[in-house]
Order: sequence, then C-alpha cells, then structure tokens
Amino acid sequence: MSYSGSKLRHIAVVAALALVMASPAVAFTACQVTDTGGIDDNSFNQTAWKGVQDAQKEFGIDARFLESQAETDYDANINSLIDGDCDVIITVGFLLGDATEKAAKANPEQPFSIVDFAYEPTIPNVLGQIYATDQAAFLAGYLAAGMTKTKILGTFGGINIPPVTIFMDGFVKGVNHWNAEKGDTVSVLGWDIETREGLFTNNFDNLDDGRAFAQNLYDEGADIVLPVAGPVGLGSATLADELGIDKLKIIGVDADLFFTDTERQHVYLTSITKRMDATVAQVIEDTMKGEFEGGLLVGTLENGGVDLAPFHDMEALVPDDLKAELAAIRAAIIDGSISVSE
Repeated sequence: MSYSGSKLRHIAVVAALALVMASPAVAFTACQVTDTGGIDDNSFNQTAWKGVQDAQKEFGIDARFLESQAETDYDANINSLIDGDCDVIITVGFLLGDATEKAAKANPEQPFSIVDFAYEPTIPNVLGQIYATDQAAFLAGYLAAGMTKTKILGTFGGINIPPVTIFMDGFVKGVNHWNAEKGDTVSVLGWDIETREGLFTNNFDNLDDGRAFAQNLYDEGADIVLPVAGPVGLGSATLADELGIDKLKIIGVDADLFFTDTERQHVYLTSITKRMDATVAQVIEDTMKGEFEGGLLVGTLENGGVDLAPFHDMEALVPDDLKAELAAIRAAIIDGSISVSE
C-alpha cells in the first residue's frame, strides 16, 4: 500500500468535483473519494479510478470523484456524496477509514467500499478491499537480493501504517529468504521488522523527500531502493535517472510504474502491483447486480490481486536462474509451502 499525489497541489479549495461525461446506459452512479494527492497520482488513487472507468466503459454507468486536498476534507467529501445519488461510494486509502466508518454507520442503506482498510468487526454496508502485498513484495525482496552488487538494499515509507509497512515486511522477508537459501549477507536499510521502526517521509506527496531519502540510502551503499510512498517515490526515480541504473535502481509500488512514470521508466527493476482497478470494478459490478455484501475482498498472488510487474527494459539483466527461482517461490507462496505472513 501506498498514499499520495503526483505533484504538489497549491490550490485553496476544499475539494474538486469531477464529473465523467457519459450517457449512462443504466441508471447507476459510482462515486470515488481520493486520498490526498489527486486522481492522477500515478499510484493508488489513479489505479482505483481506473477501475471505476473500466466499469463505466463496460456497463455504461455514470461516474464522479472528489479529490481530498487534505485529511480535513475526508468527512466533507464523503458527506457531500451521500446526497449525490451515488449507488456505491468508494473511498481510497487507509487514512479514510474513520471518516468512511462514520458515514457508513450514519447511512446504513448506502453501500461503501474502502480500498486498503479492513474493519474488525466488519460493517454491514462497507466492503473493505485489502491486498496481500507482502506476497509480491517477498518476490521483490528476493529479486533485489539477487540483483544487488553492493549487498545493501534500501526502503522507506510515506507513513508508518499497515498498508505501507506490509510492503516493507514482505521485502525484508524476501531478502532474508535469499540469505538463508544462499548463505549470503544482503542487508536492508530503512525498516526493522522486529522494532517496527524505519524511515518515513510522513507524507505522500513531496517528491523532494523521495529524492532526499533515496540519496541518503544510496550514500549508505544501497544500489536498489523500494520507496513505499506513492508519488514521493517519483523523486527517488529522478535521482536514479540522474545517477544511472548501474548505480541505483528503483522498485515501484501499487501500479506498474514502467507505464505510469514514462519519463523515467528505465530506472524500474520491477513494481509491486496492487490490482485495485480490478477489485474496484468487481465491487461496482456486484453492486449493480444487487450482490453487494459488506466484509472483505482480499487480493492475493493466487487471484491476481497483487503481483510482481515484468522487468521490461531490465529483462536481459535478470539472470534466467533467478527468474526460475522467483517462479518457484511464487508457486510455493500460492500453495502455502512458503508462508509470508508469519
């Protein structure tokens, strides 16, 4: 998990409402509330919105979104959609958990779905979409351990919250698995699984922080860095672009950044993807069919909800035997012989 925007937004408005103009084939409207950073964040807001757009194209529904400029916008944005004839309201991000719960309990007939949040106990009119990103991150950690020349890797997060640290957990565990299998000593800077302490920018939108944190990790010897901070990671990619991929490679999160960060696509070894578009589209379809149920929808390697993106421009750099090992580990995670969550 990761939460942010693709650029700093200096606009003095509480929220921006966008209507997607289409002639709906059916009388159904899907609404989305973004986390801070905007709908075009090259990350989870944008990926979730793609799911809404995919449903719009397939079913001819109407769609709209509200952008949150700050955390103080969450309640107002959700409440404004309550009266907006939304058949389902999709909130995007762990930080919207409290606001979504409050609105859902106050409006029990309104279906909600929240990306990256699970309620315990569940709320009858809220479907949480969560992702076993540690499974794909485990693969990324093993890959990075097999690719590093310095035997030092780095990671940092946006905020120390579960949808962020689950990536970091899986990454470190994948490196540990490499070390155990190979008798190696690859280390990871930026996250300690035991103490739950590490490097965090405390935001999801400052590209300068992404550059600075990656620079610090590079200065300490890391030649592959995993930023788990949404568009903050674009700053890390800029640094890698300037240094050259022989010195620093980046692993993306949420979307396949080879396609979303086209100016710097050559710096990405891979990306740990969350198919939020697929799960959001599924929620919309189920709601349209009258099959909406509160609870949990979990994306895994097995069902394609999470994955490791192709190596793209770096395909030739990854040894064939390492690719074969990754394929075997993937199968072992799916069949349960390797447990990532323990």
